[in-house]
Amino acid sequence: MNEERTRVEVQGNILIITMVRHAKRNAIDGEMTLALDAALNRLEDEQDLWAAVITGGPEMFCAGTDMAATSGTPTPRGGIYGVVGRTRTKPLIAAVEGVAFGGGFEVVMACDMVVAATNARFGLPEVKRGLVPTSGAIFRASRVLPLNVAKQVMLTGEELSPEQGLRLGLVNQLTDPGAALDGALAMAEQIIANSPVAVQQSLQAIDALASANDELGWELTTKARKVINESEDAKEGVAAFFEKRPPVWRGR
Repeated sequence: MNEERTRVEVQGNILIITMVRHAKRNAIDGEMTLALDAALNRLEDEQDLWAAVITGGPEMFCAGTDMAATSGTPTPRGGIYGVVGRTRTKPLIAAVEGVAFGGGFEVVMACDMVVAATNARFGLPEVKRGLVPTSGAIFRASRVLPLNVAKQVMLTGEELSPEQGLRLGLVNQLTDPGAALDGALAMAEQIIANSPVAVQQSLQAIDALASANDELGWELTTKARKVINESEDAKEGVAAFFEKRPPVWRGR
């Protein structure tokens, strides 16, 4: 079942995870959550795997949650999508081509480094649907972007270009279209040329400091989600999305 949602390959000490639900722009359903969780469990559990790259292929990264099917149940080790609630000891690099919207952008934020092609598109359009980001962006966006830019991205729902992402520090490296995976693999090769023990200890120390307030972040996300789930605006936003029409907001 999971093979229908991801392709997992090993290149030396690097695990390559490719989302393959292209007909749905790699929108994450329950099966993809399980597949991503299994791949990242493998990364953690196999001693000879020292780093990983996650990609959606040469045309897209991920459009976020499948709004019709939902993303399934968060996994014990990985949380939402099997990715964004995970405590990792090994580096994960996002190779981004095309859209990384909503939960797809939140998967990018959960990675350690980002290589993006010039055709990449980053965005958190939840407010346009009467929703809020629920997979970490509420507290991670202001880590990977300046605070005011994080607010702009979340409150307008407008896109952030890869060039802006590079200038602001979200993106580590920019490539030509079709070359993000190669760029990410080259970066992973630089990492695995070093002591895996030193890399893993450094990553864990950095992440422990950066994520010290994550518990509060998840609590605030849950609080916001509860309000949204009870609102008329959320029902209208989702209905308008499926009916392909502009929403009519009521502010309650």
